[in-house]
Amino acid sequence: MISNTTKLTRENFPINPERATLEGQNKYLGFWFFLCGETVLFACLIGTYLALKNSYSTGLSSNELFEYPLILIATIFLLTSSLTSALAVYEMKRFKFVNMQLWFFITVLLGCSFLALEVYEFIHYVDKGFKFTTSPFSSSFYTLVGFHGAHVSFGILWFLTLMLRNAKSGLSLVNAPKYYLASLYWHFVDVVWVFIFTVVYLLGMVG
Repeated sequence: MISNTTKLTRENFPINPERATLEGQNKYLGFWFFLCGETVLFACLIGTYLALKNSYSTGLSSNELFEYPLILIATIFLLTSSLTSALAVYEMKRFKFVNMQLWFFITVLLGCSFLALEVYEFIHYVDKGFKFTTSPFSSSFYTLVGFHGAHVSFGILWFLTLMLRNAKSGLSLVNAPKYYLASLYWHFVDVVWVFIFTVVYLLGMVG
C-alpha cells in the first residue's frame, strides 16, 4: 500500500488510486453505505408519487402538463454528463490531472444546463397554475423532482470545490478518492433520474 507522502509520477501512480490507501478504502466503503440510504429515500419518494399521481380534482393531467421535448433535452444533458464524469475518472487513473479537470468542468456545465432547464420547467408549470399546494399530485411531483434537483446542485458544488481547491496542488492519493467518490455520486444521481424520467414522465404520457 502506497503512503500518502509518496511522490507520485505517471510510472508509480496506482491503477485504483481511490483505494490505494487505507483512508481511501474506508471512504469508498462508507460512501456505499451512504448511497444505500439515499436509494431508500428516493424509493420512498417515488412510491409516494405513484400513490398520489392521480390525486387531483381540477387542473391539467400529467399528459397535458409535461413539456416532453424540454424534458428529453434535459435528460440528454444529464446522461451525457455521466459519460464526461467517467472520462474524468479515466484521465485521473492515467495521472492526467489537467485532462481530468477539463472533463469534470464539462460535467459541471452539463449539470448546470440540466438545472437551468428544470428551473424553467417549474416556472412554466407554475404559470399554468400547477403549484406545490395545488394538489397531492403537484406536491409529490415537486418534492420528488425538486429533491433530485437539489442533489444535482450538491454534486455540482462538490465538483467545483474539488477543482478549485486542488487546482494548484494537483492530483494526490489524498484527493483522488474524493474525486472518485464525487464521480460515483454523480452516476448515482443520473441513475435516479432514469427512474424519475420513466416513472414520472414516460408513464405520465399515458395519464
